[in-house]
Amino acid sequence: MNGATGWGARLMNSSITGMSPWILFSLLSGPGRYELAAALSLAVAVLLLLVRHRPVLLEVAALVLFAGLTVLGMVATPAGLRWLETYANEVSNLTITALALLSLAARKPLTTPYARRKVPRAFWPTEHFRRVNVVVTRAWALAFLVAAVAGGVGDLVLHHPDNLWTAWLIQASALITAARFTEWYPAVPRPPVRRLLMPFVGLLIPMGVLVLVYDAAPRWFAVALILIGVVLARALRKEVATARQEGREP
Repeated sequence: MNGATGWGARLMNSSITGMSPWILFSLLSGPGRYELAAALSLAVAVLLLLVRHRPVLLEVAALVLFAGLTVLGMVATPAGLRWLETYANEVSNLTITALALLSLAARKPLTTPYARRKVPRAFWPTEHFRRVNVVVTRAWALAFLVAAVAGGVGDLVLHHPDNLWTAWLIQASALITAARFTEWYPAVPRPPVRRLLMPFVGLLIPMGVLVLVYDAAPRWFAVALILIGVVLARALRKEVATARQEGREP
């Protein structure tokens, strides 16, 4: 393996960490929170660059974008700030989607620099290594595109930038699924699909609670989300425990 070992090295060598400024801004930005979201995302981008010996495109792009958004927030007129609070989330999500697609077109997927820190150099030229990074980069492009579309629906169709579904639940579900896929897909041997689904199943319960608290859907729908989450989580845990007892999983 390349580089240092341990949880700290694994964290810094993960493409999820490289995506973190974008994820943070996607989930935090909105009316009354734009300037905080931009500043925190910029701080994370700066931190990532400070701890890297060789900065990568994704992190440099995050620094440029969130520095620009932070400055714009400081100098914007009240009308300009309202525009940023409403639409900067889509700008950010579409920017990283475009970066991911351009990296695929250039045959240099965004996740490749992170994968190279975890995989021996001998595997870098292989078709399997390239394919894994193409698929994972596509997953992130899709996740951020879903987040952008959800935000756009909330802003342009519902005229409600803080809508619980379009501003948080859909975006969070897409990004968490991509983050889990990033860990699940490259594993050799690849874990069962239930390992990929477990984080999403775990989301159903807090999702139902939030829908109930904020009255974002009929009460029966919120209760159904909670019950489905509980049933599926118990079923998945039971299946994992059985598989381990039978020696089918570590």
